[in-house]
Amino acid sequence: MATVRRQIIISRTADDVYAVLGNPVTIADWFPGVLSATVDGNQRVITTGSGLPMAEDIVTNDAIQRRFQYRLAPGLIHDHLGTIDVFDLGDGRSLVSYSTDCEPDVAALVIGGATGGALAELRRQLESTGPED
Repeated sequence: MATVRRQIIISRTADDVYAVLGNPVTIADWFPGVLSATVDGNQRVITTGSGLPMAEDIVTNDAIQRRFQYRLAPGLIHDHLGTIDVFDLGDGRSLVSYSTDCEPDVAALVIGGATGGALAELRRQLESTGPED
């Protein structure tokens, strides 16, 4: 199993950042290539730009630790766990870490590349709006 981690600093409080990341349906707003997301209980279904629906189990959504984890349903990817952690840097900024544990290994590289772009888009959006937005 391969692991890829991407990190980014965002000039917003950890609570502001987790308000977006902890809401499972907002992924369509900040993750390029995801057109929509629906949630039913602990299952999220994202629809990609190609129209492919992907079922995910929400493993953890902890607003205190600011951790969101999800697992892709088995299919082309045998095993997958995505983990997003938001750390308070104490100065109004946050460190966001997005890690992917995946098998087959090559899929981790593909997903890891996508998560890097998603974090950059999240930062762009959050830093272009104020806390009251």
